[in-house]
Amino acid sequence: MSVFASFAPRLQEAIVARLGWTSLRPVQELTGEAILAGKNAVVLAPTAGGKTEASIFPTLSKLVEQQVIHGVGAIYIAPIKALLNNQAHRLDLYTEMVGLRGFVWHGDTQANERKKFLKDPAELLMTTPESLEVMLVSQSVPAEKLFSDLRFVIIDEVHAIAGSDRGAHLMSVMERIRRYSSHDVQRIGLSATVGNPEAILTWLRGSSQREGVVVDPPKKPAKRQLQILHRPGLVSIAEEASQKARGAKSLFFCQSRSTSEAVAEQMRRQGTEVFVHHSAVSREERQHAEEQFHQGTDACIVCTSTLELGIDVGDLDYVLQAEAPDTVSSFMQRMGRTGRRGDRPANTTFYCESSDGVLQAIAIIELAKSGWVESIKVNDRCWPVLIHQLLAMALASNGVRPEDVWNHLSRLPDFSGIARDEFDRLISWMIEDESLVLSSGLLSLGPKAERRFGRRNFMELFAVFSTPKSYAVMTTTSQPVGSLTQEFVDSLVESVSSFLLGGRAWAVQHINHDDRRVFVIPAPVGKQPSWGGFLPQFLGYDLCRQILKVLTSADHYGYLEDQARTVLAEEREKLGRFLDAERGGIDGDTHELRWWTFAGGRINSTLRYALAFIEPGWTFIPDNFAIRIRGESPTSAWLGDAIRQITQEDFWSNDELLASISGSLPNYRLTKFQPLMPDWVEREILQNHLLDMPGVSLVLPTFQSVSKMR
Repeated sequence: MSVFASFAPRLQEAIVARLGWTSLRPVQELTGEAILAGKNAVVLAPTAGGKTEASIFPTLSKLVEQQVIHGVGAIYIAPIKALLNNQAHRLDLYTEMVGLRGFVWHGDTQANERKKFLKDPAELLMTTPESLEVMLVSQSVPAEKLFSDLRFVIIDEVHAIAGSDRGAHLMSVMERIRRYSSHDVQRIGLSATVGNPEAILTWLRGSSQREGVVVDPPKKPAKRQLQILHRPGLVSIAEEASQKARGAKSLFFCQSRSTSEAVAEQMRRQGTEVFVHHSAVSREERQHAEEQFHQGTDACIVCTSTLELGIDVGDLDYVLQAEAPDTVSSFMQRMGRTGRRGDRPANTTFYCESSDGVLQAIAIIELAKSGWVESIKVNDRCWPVLIHQLLAMALASNGVRPEDVWNHLSRLPDFSGIARDEFDRLISWMIEDESLVLSSGLLSLGPKAERRFGRRNFMELFAVFSTPKSYAVMTTTSQPVGSLTQEFVDSLVESVSSFLLGGRAWAVQHINHDDRRVFVIPAPVGKQPSWGGFLPQFLGYDLCRQILKVLTSADHYGYLEDQARTVLAEEREKLGRFLDAERGGIDGDTHELRWWTFAGGRINSTLRYALAFIEPGWTFIPDNFAIRIRGESPTSAWLGDAIRQITQEDFWSNDELLASISGSLPNYRLTKFQPLMPDWVEREILQNHLLDMPGVSLVLPTFQSVSKMR
């Protein structure tokens, strides 16, 4: 018997009469079978592959079979409000079809609408992780009554939050809600791209005792049209993109807000109807862009990653990409916006201004063709969320026992690496620091936490992770130049590094990490910038190794146009003479030695600190592919000896080394809860963000004989 035949008769009739469907897709059949059987599930399917219906139809079927639902029966969670608003229309239709109701609760929902909902709750609540926290803490929300009959939680785009602070926060909030329900709440995660779905399923399970399953139906080989072009500047890129976009609907993804604005301006000059969509654009303008674009037939939205998630902007003809995204997952998400009509293949056209962009685009395509996509690693020592949940639970309950917090959080994967004595040490420090107060065995917010988060009725506490991760770039006379990502700033060295921004070359004079400003002067004429106009984030190890493979192979790639093919040939000629396909290599002159690891930014940053410990008077500049070494005539023999030192097991257990690294880390503000952290916790999260100690072992064994590689 088909899954469709197992749905409640009311749902079957509605699907046929209202939607005109005659069958379900494979992912919907398999997901329906799993959910009706009571299993937790992670559901994998491409963008627009039917995941939403796959999860909501069996959920609604189970709900309509109940005689009475007391309060909320199911929660649909989206990582961002834009996706939530976008999906609400479809979910409202599906609930209405079977005589149920849906309600959207987030920061823009009117107070009078919330009161109506609390008085007469809808069966399906659509919300965000942060809004769930608000509901639990608010004195006006009867959470125990509202969630007493909760049966299902659906998390859309689960890959976007798993392994992050927001994911840890959501898992904690879900466990707090679960305590109010009389059911073992069934959990369903939806994703288009994730490399380790079994691990995400384990993470999603939390305290649930239900059996779990990954739904990943076989995928039909899809037609894809890919092309990589190399063009000398944004003007020529915008001109060519305008020609391609004319008479069609397209998304043009850019890697920064400044690039998206510059491209949009140039495309408008070509007569293309352009909308801009990124995080600095107002919510109203973004909604207007989505609505106008959805209705139009000859338009382009120039955007950053804000349109990477499953926000529906209708059928697309083309996806365009300036340079290359940082992950295979992003590429797959973006390309998945096209090819939804049966007569059109999925497609992406890369417009690369730099040679690095060409190499990165090739590597991403080749990894995707092999079926590889990034895995998501769950951080089991999520200190910022632990601190936040201490405060939130204390506020929600007008005081909470430390034992209750520990019993709640220690069961979750995101905190499982934190020992009880560390937890107790943190609480003792926060009490001493006046962030918490212990009275009659209960923890309450202390004066320091109230001063910092008590404004606007503690709304600053609810907006969990508004984390600024950009630096303002200023001239030494305080004239603004633009902004850089925090990860990029970590690759800069004062009085050494230079980069392109706003079409000009700048030399770094001073970096102020306390107020996140980079002071620059115009780079001297003839000085080669250490970074071009393409400012990458830290790239992962696998992607960088694939770039090494591209450089050291003789493979031809049919998706390269002539200029991009020329760039690849030039890069192979320039680097191939000393690169080894497994080990990378070294080159340089009397002024600078370059160790080409192709290991990624975080591993190279870690190696940088180790080399600086051996030779503290020299300068070491890491990027994603190499470490530049400047000192008194550095040689490959010196580097070989240094690598042999850092390959020894006891090198990394040296307390003096660890203290040196800890003291050298820039004082980044990674989380709003950093001011409430003891120094030992703050150093740990900084180290985990900037460095990759375990990853070093991936590089060092291949360089045992590096001194012989010239």
